[in-house]
Amino acid sequence: MDRSWKPNVTVAAVIERDGRFLLVEEETPDGLRFNQPAGHLEEGESLVEASIREALEETAHHFVPEYLVGVYQWPRPQGDITYLRFAFAGRVSGEEVGRALDAGIVRPVWMTRDEMLATRDRHRSPLILQCVDDWIAGRRYPLELITHYR
Repeated sequence: MDRSWKPNVTVAAVIERDGRFLLVEEETPDGLRFNQPAGHLEEGESLVEASIREALEETAHHFVPEYLVGVYQWPRPQGDITYLRFAFAGRVSGEEVGRALDAGIVRPVWMTRDEMLATRDRHRSPLILQCVDDWIAGRRYPLELITHYR
């Protein structure tokens, strides 16, 4: 057993408005890919706080988490990293027009599920469509499911 192994804890924001979902197009080692606004949990912040921060940094939208959609454990096919993703759903309460986005983020984009399906080969991971499908299927867990001790 490798005692140094640890999963990479990440958060993602599932944001639907008028049948479209807010994604980001980002530069990756494999070229331009689509992803939910997502990123790594930083030291000292709660999972909910991380989802708010990542959504703002990557889309310039203020994210208001309302539900936990699910927790996803995904080992990359390369076998080098396992992600433990906490996906939150909610709404946006405004946009900071002109705000600089995180390095590597090309643009935020609103897509329907059909458009997402059509661009599946450009998804950063299979978690993107899975999170959206879980949201569409009605998976909504209260945020109180998660307790953050300070």
